[in-house]
Amino acid sequence: MKKRRVILVTDGDEFACRTIQYIAEQIGGRCISRSHGNPTKLTGEELVELILQTPYDPVFVMFDDCGAIGEGAGEQALKYVATHEQIEVLGAIAVASNTHKHEWAKVHISVDRDGNVTEYGVDKEGIRELEIGRINGDTVYCLDQLNIPVIVGIGDIGKMGYRDHIKYGSPITRQAVELILERSEYRDSQHQ
Repeated sequence: MKKRRVILVTDGDEFACRTIQYIAEQIGGRCISRSHGNPTKLTGEELVELILQTPYDPVFVMFDDCGAIGEGAGEQALKYVATHEQIEVLGAIAVASNTHKHEWAKVHISVDRDGNVTEYGVDKEGIRELEIGRINGDTVYCLDQLNIPVIVGIGDIGKMGYRDHIKYGSPITRQAVELILERSEYRDSQHQ
């Protein structure tokens, strides 16, 4: 049974969707476009079904709780996908939001709005925070409960004061994806 290799993205608005579709196309992966929504509309079971139908790895899947405190639909779906026996999670892009410290997650590294890799968390605008290894976000609460090899924190996908805009190639999101692929050794496994 071949596992599908997946990158989890904790944002699902229109900007995130367009950006993730673009990045997936650039690296030869696939984006489950139907996973976008604010909040997430598909169940974990429905998402796994779509993932298993995709012809290429890595597969990007978006999850969004639309600011709901606690475990919303996005997090329930994320947990189901991340723990499914036919899914191998390469990593997660943990997207910062203005949750006022209600929900947070540990991150291994972050990419700030200027493309600097940092051990500190970042805020929604991609500006470095004061805490090491922590990000405040909307759909990030459950990430700590899951066995995710690489969690990269970034600001709001496709935004960050136009620094991540698609017309510039979404360089911050692209860098986060490259870090996940590099650290998960996905690239090396492609050449074996």
